[in-house]
Amino acid sequence: MSLNLRRLLLLLLLVVVCLSQQQQEGCNIFEGSWVLDASYPLYDALQCPFIATGLNCQKQGRPDSIYLQYRWNPNHCLLPRFEGKELMERYRGKKVMFVGDSLSANQWESMGCMLHAAVPNANYTFTSPTTLLFPEYNFTLKLLKNGFLVRMINRTMMLDTLSDSALWKGYDVLIFNTYHWWLHSGSLKTWDRYQIGNRTFQDMDLMQAYSTALTTWANWVDSNIDPTRTRVFFQGISTVHYHGTDWNETSVQDCRGQTKPVEGSTYPGSKPPGDAVVRTVLSSMDKPATLLDILLLTQLRKDGHPSTYAGGGIDCSHWCLAGVPDTWNQLLYTILLQS
Repeated sequence: MSLNLRRLLLLLLLVVVCLSQQQQEGCNIFEGSWVLDASYPLYDALQCPFIATGLNCQKQGRPDSIYLQYRWNPNHCLLPRFEGKELMERYRGKKVMFVGDSLSANQWESMGCMLHAAVPNANYTFTSPTTLLFPEYNFTLKLLKNGFLVRMINRTMMLDTLSDSALWKGYDVLIFNTYHWWLHSGSLKTWDRYQIGNRTFQDMDLMQAYSTALTTWANWVDSNIDPTRTRVFFQGISTVHYHGTDWNETSVQDCRGQTKPVEGSTYPGSKPPGDAVVRTVLSSMDKPATLLDILLLTQLRKDGHPSTYAGGGIDCSHWCLAGVPDTWNQLLYTILLQS
């Protein structure tokens, strides 16, 4: 090979690397579409010991399996494949905690399965139902169920007082979530009134109450977290699919029978009001938490819910495992790799 040809090839290689870096830097990993990938799922749900019965759709008898083989594909870049061993090597001796409602549990179980599949022969201790430890890496994965983040006393929601915040300290990565339970009504609603300081409110605009509670949480992060020691995330809004009109299928009642995602990178339905609240609160923080923006990718996955395979009733709000929450963890992994 001539010297000039070698120089030309080297120049072309540098151009490709440069363009690739520019593409990655300009990429929003939360904007994209779902594509089929025969290498998915990332684990066998039937071999994972951490999945709640109602989320293990295969075990519950769901007959279709294509929903397991969709991969999130950002519009202008590729996500790195999740490497659980690399994550635990990088975070050896570290502790990760999910704090929130049942959707936090959904993500925690997913992460447990992904790590278990990545190091199938590694020892682990599982303190049911909340703590998973891989002793070889001294890596801890914990879940703290806390549906509102703020305290509830005698069916009064204390919007300016956090619940169990002392337990949030000492972790290297914190992933918070609250929204799902705020939408409960009827017999599922667990509060009757709100309180701020000494003032009690029998009624309040729901999004105003949600914003107040999130601001209480944000102030705690600003006052208590050292960003050089702890990385803080907020799990964004996870979409429910109880009305086919949301995705332009007027003859469809809910997620029952859905076997494919919405095609493309846009969702015809509106954004939930909590999304704007979350973005506003996070943008005002002195020590900003990273938004794990799962809204669009969940909007498109009308096929990913347990539906009639949840062990009772219709579940179009939680997610089958293996499934959509695996992508939440892949996005989390991608961001942690960049830090």
